[in-house]
Amino acid sequence: MIRKCNEHGYFRGHECPECESNGRYVLDDEREERLGRFISGSLRHFPDDVGLKMDQHGWVDLNLLCNIMESRYRWTTGELLLALIESDIKIRYEVKGSYIRARYGHSVNIDMDYPENELAYLYYGVSLEEVDMLLENGITSLRQRYVHLSTSYGKANEAASIHTDNPVVIEIDAEDAQQDGLLFMTVNNDIVLTDEVPPEYLSIVETQE
Repeated sequence: MIRKCNEHGYFRGHECPECESNGRYVLDDEREERLGRFISGSLRHFPDDVGLKMDQHGWVDLNLLCNIMESRYRWTTGELLLALIESDIKIRYEVKGSYIRARYGHSVNIDMDYPENELAYLYYGVSLEEVDMLLENGITSLRQRYVHLSTSYGKANEAASIHTDNPVVIEIDAEDAQQDGLLFMTVNNDIVLTDEVPPEYLSIVETQE
């Protein structure tokens, strides 16, 4: 559920995380999920199918997206799109002027233009069954445009735990990789994108205190 606090803006849940007020009702869970799937698909996977023209960095016209959204779902408005974006704790989308794009998760072939990563080490969570293969062959993406790396052990472990009960976290020597010419781009505090990570920069994190 999305609600709006007069002081702190849109939020998800029943209480504003800043002041615990109930705020104003904006969108229920079912419609939030339906709208979220449409926006995610449009900005990550099938812009052409819904009539959007995406530039090389993933940007599309915000007003056109609103028009397409409203023609498909008569109950939607520009406010609901704004509410979905501003209340998203994973910061999936960004707006710049009259354009919008997904920050990560693309399957379409685009080139993101985020700043270079400044962390010496990054992390990637996998299942126990995948470890040996990745250490031998490196990390590549099968379904998405980029490999998504985590900025901390905890985030990598959390991401892997969604898919496996026995996650293993691989550490990436990002500093050496970047010095050797590989590009790593910082999306937000949690995610860094890259095309691939060769095996020589990978090692298993044995323990984490």
